[in-house]
Amino acid sequence: MTKTVAVGRRKTSIARVFLGKGEGLTINSRSLEDYFPVKRHQIFIQEVFNAVTKGKKYAIYVNVKGGGISGQAGAVRHGIARAFAKVTEENFKVLRAGKFLTRDSRMVERKKYGQRGARRKFQFSKR
Repeated sequence: MTKTVAVGRRKTSIARVFLGKGEGLTINSRSLEDYFPVKRHQIFIQEVFNAVTKGKKYAIYVNVKGGGISGQAGAVRHGIARAFAKVTEENFKVLRAGKFLTRDSRMVERKKYGQRGARRKFQFSKR
């Protein structure tokens, strides 16, 4: 098996995923538990492994940047799913059915000029 490369995105985070022979998950030269100390994010990422791997061992190296913790967790999950989908057609079908390959495109709406926020207006004063 050659090295598989995929990119995952979420909000303003981008994760480059390298999948190869071996064992373990490394995110920015740190372990999953070290990089994402919140259990919710760890479970969110591990859902991909539960859906795909059937006793197979993969060495996964992830380089993630931009955004916050939740955005990075989503980007890592999306990138790992896309990498596994490239490996076999069976993985692709399972991941597509589980909605792991769909990019979550929700982003923060930009602030408009003449307003206090994206939709919030300045307070109106009659006098």
